[in-house]
Amino acid sequence: MTGLGPQDGVDHVVLTRFNLPSRGPESIVRAREGWLRDRVALFERHTVPAMRGQTVAAFRWIVYLDPESPAWLIERLSPLADEGLIVPLRRTVVDWHDAAADARRVTGASHGILLTTNLDNDDAVAVDFVERLQASARRHPRAALFLRTGLILRDDRLYLRSDPENAFCSMSEPWDDPITAWRDWHTLLRTHAPVVAEPGAPGWLQIVHGRNVSNRVQGRLVDPAPYRRLFPGQLDGVRRPAGAQVWRDALIDRPARDAWHGTRSAGKDAFLRVFGKERLDAVKERLERVRSRSRPRAH
Repeated sequence: MTGLGPQDGVDHVVLTRFNLPSRGPESIVRAREGWLRDRVALFERHTVPAMRGQTVAAFRWIVYLDPESPAWLIERLSPLADEGLIVPLRRTVVDWHDAAADARRVTGASHGILLTTNLDNDDAVAVDFVERLQASARRHPRAALFLRTGLILRDDRLYLRSDPENAFCSMSEPWDDPITAWRDWHTLLRTHAPVVAEPGAPGWLQIVHGRNVSNRVQGRLVDPAPYRRLFPGQLDGVRRPAGAQVWRDALIDRPARDAWHGTRSAGKDAFLRVFGKERLDAVKERLERVRSRSRPRAH
């Protein structure tokens, strides 16, 4: 595209919390033996190749690390920093003010729009994820942006999901007083900016595994074949479901999942309205501690 000046361009920063010290239910999960090595394996298997394969490379990817990270982790991630794929930053705490300041430092704030995007360290995105978000940011220079449609992978089954306020959230805004995609929970960004949920092909891939804190299977069971081009290498082990499996999912499993998630979401929203985020986090942490104690210990 010609005729665009710096004020029309986008400074795009992807933000990933890798192993930041944290409170809440995530802290219980991260304290378990083997969590970090398992997470690195997921990061290298899914997140890294997805970001390396983007159709647009004009972005910076900040990966936040605990200052007390083991030496083996720093050594493992160093090649990614050397190639310029990630910008590792060691922090004990990062809030949205810090994220905005770091974004300014790594980009130089050379364009008119700041676009920040949350990316978890165990998920993947489509090859055109960055390209689509940057195009959306140019159309909507002050908005919370989402690619509505995504995929959820559990074991060898793939599910197609529509979620207008998913965890792959972005914030598009001028540089004058940025709040970033980390200003609030992804489901609450609508309280800070207009929400734009872009339609289209799946833009993201959530990996549901044993150490997920909050992700669950949602959506409908699908054949992976139409989506392999968007997620090269990510769906290699996924089988085409048999007709009977698709019918069972449509008639029994999915309605049961939807009912459970609907009830859970309604209860969570009601609790949040009455007691607030801090109390909700405290309850989730308490429940995670109970689950952690009930799990058999590895020998």
